[in-house]
Amino acid sequence: MYLPDFDYIAATSVAEASRLLASLGPEAKILAGGTDVLPMMKQETIAPKTLVSITRLDGLKAISLEEGRGVVIGALCTHNEVMKSSLLQEKYLSVCETAHRMANNQIRNIGTIGGNITNAVPSADFPPILIALGATVTLQSNSGSRSVLLEDFFTGPRQSVIRQDEILTEIVIPVNGFNGSTYHKFGLRRSGALAVVGVAVAVVMEGDLCKDVRIALGAVAPTPIRAREAEALLRGKEINDALLEEAGKLAAAASKPISDMRGSAEYRRDMVRVFTRRCLRKAIDQGHV
Repeated sequence: MYLPDFDYIAATSVAEASRLLASLGPEAKILAGGTDVLPMMKQETIAPKTLVSITRLDGLKAISLEEGRGVVIGALCTHNEVMKSSLLQEKYLSVCETAHRMANNQIRNIGTIGGNITNAVPSADFPPILIALGATVTLQSNSGSRSVLLEDFFTGPRQSVIRQDEILTEIVIPVNGFNGSTYHKFGLRRSGALAVVGVAVAVVMEGDLCKDVRIALGAVAPTPIRAREAEALLRGKEINDALLEEAGKLAAAASKPISDMRGSAEYRRDMVRVFTRRCLRKAIDQGHV
């Protein structure tokens, strides 16, 4: 398979990239890491006439702690840069662990966290853990910027609220008190596989008391979703194995998986139950430390 002909423009600023996207319309697409866009072009799934590259925008490649906001991750940070960030390892190790479970080393060296989000693939790995941690994304255009809760960003498979002239510039994980968090996925290979099921959990524990909890599911609905009934069951209670099992069942009931070559809907629901229980136990144990 070969790439079709296309025009290539390397933007030198977010403002220029936004202007180009607005003027060229839907036939223009952003190019960051290219690990999703270029294969889709080869497969003729998409056929943009112009790729607007933002790879030169070094201002979108930092990971920092900003007072009053939290941990700010530039959208052009690669998976490996996220994985190796000392700040994230200190504050949110679960995000680093998520990056480590993604694809292979070659892809992790190129693929970006912003691309993983904006492609809006239901099986993407970053969205569940970031949703569990209450993350927001900043969308910027020449008409201004806006902050959107990540859980409100996705509207369907490969669909989101981002407008044609907008660029996702950063992901912000707020200071939220979560003292335990984790993400686990099941794939058909030991490494590099798409998630058949992905479950992320973040908790605030005080001893055995669960003060707060968020459970996010990936690859089992058209978009990443929260298991809100399972969260409500656990919130404000002292945790035991029976509660964890019931929370797993409620999370499974909240999922809306399809049957495909990677697994049946029934299998995926049961994996949600099992993985929710496991993730809750791991996050809760972290919260006890």
